[in-house]
Amino acid sequence: MVLTTNVTGHAALLAVKLTEGDLRSVRMIGLWLILFLAGAFLSSLYISKAGHDNPYAYSIPVIVEIIILVLVGYFGYSFDNTIVKTEYFAGSLLFAMGMQNALVSIVSGSVVRTTHLTGMFTDLGIDLAAALLKPTSNYSFIWRKIELRIIIITFFLAGGIIGGFVFVKLRYHSFYLAAGFLVIAMFYDFFRVKVKRIQSKVRKMTIVRD
Repeated sequence: MVLTTNVTGHAALLAVKLTEGDLRSVRMIGLWLILFLAGAFLSSLYISKAGHDNPYAYSIPVIVEIIILVLVGYFGYSFDNTIVKTEYFAGSLLFAMGMQNALVSIVSGSVVRTTHLTGMFTDLGIDLAAALLKPTSNYSFIWRKIELRIIIITFFLAGGIIGGFVFVKLRYHSFYLAAGFLVIAMFYDFFRVKVKRIQSKVRKMTIVRD
């Protein structure tokens, strides 16, 4: 089993395999780490080039993720647990996770991470301590952050559990569902931006008339 939603575990595994002298595994895990980094780098680079204020700057990374998920779903049945296939399948998903994590980090101002929970649990613990010990004027703000982190953790766990049951039933076709959710999210964001622009134009026209 290969986890594709974190780098910390892979870095620890890399150290273990290195001390054991398993250079083949070291090469494979090193490739995964580089692919995750490459996904984050390319996603951030594209968004920065397109402009953070450009609502469509985030579409290309999401489209790349959708393509990767569809390809994994399509070719998944050829997976035979060999080293080469494991490198390809896990590596492509780690690349997509790197893109996803960078994208959401940029959108949220580095507040939200969607592909791991270590930092999220750490921040939740810090916020809970702050809410308990420092009842200041920003008390409600702290609790909003706590609520956000609990929601993310809950949905992460729920998604993992549901995804596990779905994979048992649908096998690699379950990746199509993940790609479908991304398509829905992308079009929802697209239409939301369109509606906001139309509302902004209407307000400007109303102000001019007045």
